[in-house]
Amino acid sequence: MKYGETFKAFSDPVRREILTMLKKGRMSAGDISSHFDMTQATISYHLKLLKEADLVYEEREKNFIYYTLNISVIEEVMLWLATLKEADEHEEI
Repeated sequence: MKYGETFKAFSDPVRREILTMLKKGRMSAGDISSHFDMTQATISYHLKLLKEADLVYEEREKNFIYYTLNISVIEEVMLWLATLKEADEHEEI
């Protein structure tokens, strides 16, 4: 996993909102961009960063690109964060 790219992707509120939208299911790039007051190019940039961080999958169908949340990467981040919490709890004992 590329933790640096993953946390960079998490750092932006627009990208976090896109991830939240995708937890409901697969969406086209056009559907995603319709929820924001930004250019298509700006949304494409955010989607590119999410894809590079392996947080979303991209699937092309005819003239459309669909994005799906990659739950396995999110789970891996959560597990890693949980190990930090466990380490902190062990130090308090």
